[in-house]
Amino acid sequence: MKVAIGIDLGGTNVKGILLNEKGEVLHKHYIPTSDEGDESWKENVLEMVNHLKEKSQNQVEIIGLSAPGLANTNNTCIAHLPNRLFGLENFVWADYFETKTLVLNDAHAALMAEAKFGAIKGYKNAILITLGTGVGGGILINGELYQGLSQMAGHLGHVSINTNDDDLSILGIPGSLEYALGNYSIEKRSMGKYKSTFDLLEAYKENDPFAQWLWLDSIRKLSISLASFINVFSPEIIILSGGITLAGNLLFQPIQTFIDLYEFRPQGKTTKIEKAHFDDLSGAIGAAAFALGEINKHIDA
Repeated sequence: MKVAIGIDLGGTNVKGILLNEKGEVLHKHYIPTSDEGDESWKENVLEMVNHLKEKSQNQVEIIGLSAPGLANTNNTCIAHLPNRLFGLENFVWADYFETKTLVLNDAHAALMAEAKFGAIKGYKNAILITLGTGVGGGILINGELYQGLSQMAGHLGHVSINTNDDDLSILGIPGSLEYALGNYSIEKRSMGKYKSTFDLLEAYKENDPFAQWLWLDSIRKLSISLASFINVFSPEIIILSGGITLAGNLLFQPIQTFIDLYEFRPQGKTTKIEKAHFDDLSGAIGAAAFALGEINKHIDA
């Protein structure tokens, strides 16, 4: 049975796994790293790969690597990621690892984990939205990851829900969904009252009127965006992942209430909205799954 290494590269740690074709994680490992303006983090990634190769007794055929930024056309490197992880842009990992390596945007990798082995398995058309510090996503069309021109498809957090808002997203969009819901903006949106979404939810549970308004207003905007994505892509299912989904029913119940108001349902059609199956290893699992899928494509060809 084929085995791949999956790597999820972040600014604070590197997560690595050995994954087989059944989706079984044979081994997992974590190595702290840092994003402090030099390229020392590359050594952490190489250390991870060498550790996993040893654990697999060097039976690994391919590596999948998940990272922030936009991958290049043939998924051999991250082509665009300004101001983070110095040295990542255009760095070809296959040469460094001496093993064939495919690279994916981290949200795309999370989608692939769910599509191959998680909550999207068995569906052909789906959307995944990541809700955390920011809002990202990925799109599955006819069973395939849709990356689009410049591999930038899936930036679902950068749709505008308030064109009159002066706050611009990192992609230059005014009044973005990411601003309305992302953890990075909560202090500004709450006029300094809450430092994090967690703080907001704690106040919400205590029936604080301002917290209830702010949270439900954010969820209404998310729900309208979900209904809009349903109109555009007509997916069978939408999966939500990321730290904000830890809110559980405090998130999913109001979403359903608002979706019942806004979703277009010809002939009674409804779109499932569910929580992701995978959590912190989704990037590594998805990157490895994508890599294994590319091996099988070449075999079938």
